[in-house]
Amino acid sequence: MYALVDANSFYCSAEQVFRPEWRNRPIIVLSNNDGCIVAANRLAKEAGIKKFGPYFEAKRLCEQKGIIALSSNYELYGSLSASMMEVIGRFAPQQHIYSIDESFLSFKHCYPAIPCLTEHALKLRRAVWKETRLPVCVGIGETLTLAKVANHAAKKLPGYNGVCAITNNEQRSAILKTMKTDDVWGVGGRIAKRLAAMNIHNAYALSQMKAGIARKQFSIELERTVRELNGEVCKTWDEARADKKQIFSTRSVGNRVTDLPSLCQALSKHASTAAAKARIQGSLCKSMLVFASNSPFDEHPSGFKYLHHFAYPTNDTCELIEAATQAAMVRFNPAIRYYKIGVGLINLCSEANLQGDLFEGGRNPSKMLVLDKINAKYGTDTLFLAAQGISQKWGMRRDMLTPQYTTRWKDIPLIKC
Repeated sequence: MYALVDANSFYCSAEQVFRPEWRNRPIIVLSNNDGCIVAANRLAKEAGIKKFGPYFEAKRLCEQKGIIALSSNYELYGSLSASMMEVIGRFAPQQHIYSIDESFLSFKHCYPAIPCLTEHALKLRRAVWKETRLPVCVGIGETLTLAKVANHAAKKLPGYNGVCAITNNEQRSAILKTMKTDDVWGVGGRIAKRLAAMNIHNAYALSQMKAGIARKQFSIELERTVRELNGEVCKTWDEARADKKQIFSTRSVGNRVTDLPSLCQALSKHASTAAAKARIQGSLCKSMLVFASNSPFDEHPSGFKYLHHFAYPTNDTCELIEAATQAAMVRFNPAIRYYKIGVGLINLCSEANLQGDLFEGGRNPSKMLVLDKINAKYGTDTLFLAAQGISQKWGMRRDMLTPQYTTRWKDIPLIKC
């Protein structure tokens, strides 16, 4: 048996943890530069908010209905997610963190020792709420796909109150009949349209589809989904994830970049971020792509791309920043108001298996190790290169940002007794 534990409107719920007065209030969370609505709790949706729409179109509705609009507080979300996952992991011998707000649990070899899965899930839900003040729903099924189905029922269907354990065929069939095909894990809108043309309009009808036909007319992934909906285990999570072949750091700036120093700072910041990611997975970069452009919606979209090849593979932040800065100096155009800026590390290789060179120099692993340890202990950019800039006027716009209660000393909540 497997369980899927999923936080309810995680970004919105995280914002309510240290602001109890916001509970039972409609809340939305915006994307980078406060552009689009990426999260909305149930009350906000009931008030008419639609996810992934531009905020400026919903701003008047938010003011009329008293909907709280907030910038994305990624530091807070990451910290609370780590705390939530630690609590969830206590309730099963195996855990797979699927995303920032979702985690799979496996009860393999221990399920018979649990008298009641539903009661076990209720204890998990209460523990997460007690220790993190985050509401979660728990779905339990014989396969990962059925665990997703059960989680859907726990959230959407009346009577389950946040916990659903699919333990018999009658219950499974009843839940599948209430689900659309595109509500099934791994079935997108395009596949759902093709299934509808075959008179398959809900998850139960999909489960009755012959597995061979699903594979022949669609793909092996849909065949696995059909089998999983019938209780046959076909999907597992990877115990070891493959290293990324490319690492990119890119973002739209809060204010257009029109001068060379600001462009160098922005590229240096992205080079530093990409270098840290490469060191985490033990990779070295042979080539780096540096790019910057204005908005594609501008009257004359323009920009530059610059490919730099290193004499020796590296993940040293100093070397990457130096190369990015040189690229900016060569390609900067004062007539362009840069909006999209980024760095990509391509042609990666393993640091552990690198063949050394007698004449190699410049890279300093010990210095980078100290840099990473300090930033891991005290927070991102506690220690950084001055090339990134102290006052980053081009930085991401977050005008409605809440305090970083758990990751910044000055934002630690004050308790008055």
